Amino acid sequence: MKLHTDTNSALNTVTGYGDGFVEINQTRFNHAIAFGPMGAVEHWPAQAATDITTALLLQAAGLKFAPLDPMAFLDATESTGPSLEGTRPEVLLVGTGNRQCMLSHTILLPLLKAGVGVECMSTQAAARTYNILMAEGRQVIAALLPEHTAPGASSS
Repeated sequence: MKLHTDTNSALNTVTGYGDGFVEINQTRFNHAIAFGPMGAVEHWPAQAATDITTALLLQAAGLKFAPLDPMAFLDATESTGPSLEGTRPEVLLVGTGNRQCMLSHTILLPLLKAGVGVECMSTQAAARTYNILMAEGRQVIAALLPEHTAPGASSS
């Protein structure tokens, strides 16, 4: 499906998606990708929703765990989680393919504790939501798995 015919080449925009691909700025990607409004569209090494880990979400969001201070436990509370380095997006949209797949709370928890919203939805919904939030100037990152039609399924 084609989403936009006109794009602002300065911003990464989802311009289409279909069986086995996602298109950003009219460039087709046949693998999972992660990107924000600015910068490169990166290969994202997940092949299915079941492959998604905390580490892959952090990679998509451009975040990493900060080095631990060996004395930090003195000031820590039960709710203190590991700190993250990098520019935090407002929201990370995770396109899980043909259908929405909810990720385990334990996978999402480090991002949620760092103030990053994580929304899991079908890739079509994530692509459309990304374009809307990006156009509003929001700090959004999308991590999208391409959709795949099941063998023998007819496309409407």
